[in-house]
Amino acid sequence: MKKPSKPFGRPRLLIVGCGDVGMRALPALVKRFRVFAVTSSDARHAALRAAGAVPVVANLDDRHSLHRIGRLAPRVLHLAPPAAVAGNGTQDWRTRRLRAALNRPYKRNIVPEAGHRALTGMPHSPARILVYASTSGVYGDCGGAYIDETRTPMPRSPRAQRRVDAERTVRSLGRPTFHAHNPRRVLAAGASRARVPQAFGAAGTRASWRHAGQARVIWRASIVRIPGIYAAQRLPVARLQKGTPALQASDDVYTNHIHADDLAAILIRTMWRGKAQRVVHASDDTDWRMGEYFDHVADAFGLPRPPRVSREEAQRVLEPTLLSFMSESRRLANTRLKRELGYRLKYPDVAALLRTLSPACRPGP
Repeated sequence: MKKPSKPFGRPRLLIVGCGDVGMRALPALVKRFRVFAVTSSDARHAALRAAGAVPVVANLDDRHSLHRIGRLAPRVLHLAPPAAVAGNGTQDWRTRRLRAALNRPYKRNIVPEAGHRALTGMPHSPARILVYASTSGVYGDCGGAYIDETRTPMPRSPRAQRRVDAERTVRSLGRPTFHAHNPRRVLAAGASRARVPQAFGAAGTRASWRHAGQARVIWRASIVRIPGIYAAQRLPVARLQKGTPALQASDDVYTNHIHADDLAAILIRTMWRGKAQRVVHASDDTDWRMGEYFDHVADAFGLPRPPRVSREEAQRVLEPTLLSFMSESRRLANTRLKRELGYRLKYPDVAALLRTLSPACRPGP
């Protein structure tokens, strides 16, 4: 019998924000990678180790704790949401701190050649890949229209605005920048101001100067925009049991969904096949309005369907957070998911899961 390979010597991968979806991804990841999972809770160490990951104590809310993760792995799954902030803050400081940690530069030589900067002396390293789990909430209200990934984000809530800021921060990891020890020596000053002329290169091109600088590694950053996540234990059963109302048909909104297992697999697939600076919708084929979704779940669990109310009445009886999800209507196209990533959904829609539920999953009397 072949013994399982040891994790040492395997390529490294870092998960930032290893919650439910991250834990679902671990069984597949630990077969190919030595996986490090960031956590700020000592209580989670045992569960992470049992799943095959190495716990790394760090906190995205404390930049000083992130220094050790900067060069820990060349592949990163960033699954951590922005922190909830008081007021209407629109910046995701968690992702900005993570970028600063990942952005630690390598020392390199800067050699001007034929009017351009040539970068030499970079240590050999594997490709750097980052996949960020964002949200479809960045689009705001689209009036129920079908939209693809080229749609311009129009976030309405501070929560969604922080996600847009996180996406921009992640994308910036894919743009080259140059950090010179002495900014006054940057080549923009021109060859006439060169300090130490040198000859180099087979073609005899003359350099104005050679300077030890720092240039960071460029990451191939991909973004996955995620709608509502469901699973057997992630359905709105408690809401239905409380009798929380839904919008009447004339006011109802379209919602989008993805099973947690499919999402975990999509994130892994994006790491292998995702394109640089590319957005992909992680959405299944469900084409229901929110009220229809609640009705189907209620029927599957033998619960009363929720009462329907007008939008005006909903504004009086529902909490603002819940109401915000009832104020945006859109339908996500998943063509890129199927064609570019070549992903085949395990659960094509919510109905596929509901058909599999056993009586043991249903609530008791």
